[in-house]
Amino acid sequence: MTTRRKFLKQAGLISAGAMIAPNLLSAKAGKVVGLQLYSLRDQLPKDPKGVIAKVAAAGYKEVEPFGYSKQNGFWGMDAKAFSGLLKDNGLTTPSAHFGMDEYFVHGKTGELETYIDAANITGMTYVVVPSINGEVLKSKDQFKMVAEKMNKAAELCKKSGLKLGYHNHNFEWKPIDGTTFYDTILNETDPALVHMEMDIFWVVRAGQDPVKLFETHPGRFALCHIKDRDKTQTDLNTEIGKGSINFKGILSHAKLAGLKHYIVEQENYINIDPFVSIAESAAYVKNTLHV
Repeated sequence: MTTRRKFLKQAGLISAGAMIAPNLLSAKAGKVVGLQLYSLRDQLPKDPKGVIAKVAAAGYKEVEPFGYSKQNGFWGMDAKAFSGLLKDNGLTTPSAHFGMDEYFVHGKTGELETYIDAANITGMTYVVVPSINGEVLKSKDQFKMVAEKMNKAAELCKKSGLKLGYHNHNFEWKPIDGTTFYDTILNETDPALVHMEMDIFWVVRAGQDPVKLFETHPGRFALCHIKDRDKTQTDLNTEIGKGSINFKGILSHAKLAGLKHYIVEQENYINIDPFVSIAESAAYVKNTLHV
């Protein structure tokens, strides 16, 4: 039964969504689009509950958090409280970025175990490595050592019903000792255990071809970051569909890639309110890319 209070609350969110981006009302139903919350890193610490409500109003059904620690949780909320906040707003969280330098640099698993606990409490599927400290990426042998540690971390995740993911930037394609770190990960980790989150912007910026990676390593890419590249300031992001990346062509190969989750991310905003920006991107991904 819908109470008056609940109805007014829902109506308020719908109105907020319409104010942010009226074209969201024509977005095709059933399309699940996620948002990497790093896109709102400046807003979240000030009002996490308000920001999460606005993310839902902007048309998102999934979020990918970042920056969790056992001490500070997710923006001051422990995993259970954060999970409740997401549920209250009709959101789920299939994955999160968890900093793992303690594990990859120092070999300690304590922090990773707290991430696994938080991921299970919030109903995640993937524990994603957001980046790797460059101190352990200076040689081919170090590449292989990190790949071996990834396999071990993935085994720990598997024992808890989770999967390990890896998110790329562009440094992974820097040639060292006749190979690259990205090639090493793809070739030296177990495809059944280590899943890739392709950040399409960074792949393109590195001069690589996303489709060729899909073709060479089919089924490895469970998640992707949809992040567009500004046409004039090419080191910056813009709203999805306004930039130079051919997402229609790339994502037409989604089945080959093995993609299950599509996550919008924007690291900067050019003369636009961030909440208007993320709503525009959500509408484009739903209505034009049809993911």
